[in-house]
Amino acid sequence: MAQAQPVQVGFERLTTPDGTELGIWYPASGTPTRQQLGLYAHEVIAGAGAPSDRHPLIVFSHGTGGDFAGHVDTAVALARAGFIVAALTHPGDNWRDTSRATRIEERPAALSATITYMVQTWSGRGAIDADRIGAFGFSAGGFTVLAAAGGRPDLTRLQDHCAQHSTFFDCALIKAQKRTTAPAWPNLRDARIKAIVVAAPALGFTFDRAGLADVRVPVQLWRADNDQILPTPYYADAVRAALPGKPEFHSVADAGHFDFLAPCANPAIIPQLCKSAPGFDRAAFHASFDAAIVAFFSTKLARRRLH
Repeated sequence: MAQAQPVQVGFERLTTPDGTELGIWYPASGTPTRQQLGLYAHEVIAGAGAPSDRHPLIVFSHGTGGDFAGHVDTAVALARAGFIVAALTHPGDNWRDTSRATRIEERPAALSATITYMVQTWSGRGAIDADRIGAFGFSAGGFTVLAAAGGRPDLTRLQDHCAQHSTFFDCALIKAQKRTTAPAWPNLRDARIKAIVVAAPALGFTFDRAGLADVRVPVQLWRADNDQILPTPYYADAVRAALPGKPEFHSVADAGHFDFLAPCANPAIIPQLCKSAPGFDRAAFHASFDAAIVAFFSTKLARRRLH
């Protein structure tokens, strides 16, 4: 009996009609080639046709000043497991342009616009099972997917937080890029999102129990135990305490904030993002990180749960 061919990964990079850059990974067949993608690399079949059968969709939201490529290994792992992945580069909050980095209310809307593009406009939209959509977010992206899943932050908490922790990354960013106080948080919940993975969420302390009461989808939550950017207990721990349901929680010993980013092709280029603390093996961690995310979405977005 012939062995089934292993699932390979197709890849497409495009710009949507509204100007948003997307990277899209999906199950494909053929011979992949190793391609550089910014700081990272992946083995993909560029321009492969979208699959003919239907697959769940996972949308990715990166951290402040990042781009769509920051979690490429996780995207590839999900595509190999049968998911379609769409990662956006957030307008105004990416490495080329940080002019709107503190306008965080724009991020969940951009994530929802990515879902809409994928299910209504993308050339391969017929391969998406619109009843099975999940979201992954890191740092500011973690905040983004919490808000898109129904979270409502209380941004008035920023004032006291930054009075006590002026050197923290979020407070330094707000000091450098002043923002007017937003009115009441808009309703940005996207009911199409059925499960979320949240890694080192920014502004976790702005969510209390009331603010996360409407997050009723399954949550997988990750904390880096040596996070110097968003240190314990103000971020992942605050979210864990405020969620109405118990998340699938993972703490990663010795990991720093940027260890949730994909292993870099050449860590020497930007060591502050790419190099881990001595003794921490980012590649080995990502093998287990990616496997846990694939297992979570495979279980929570299984057809039997939604029909």
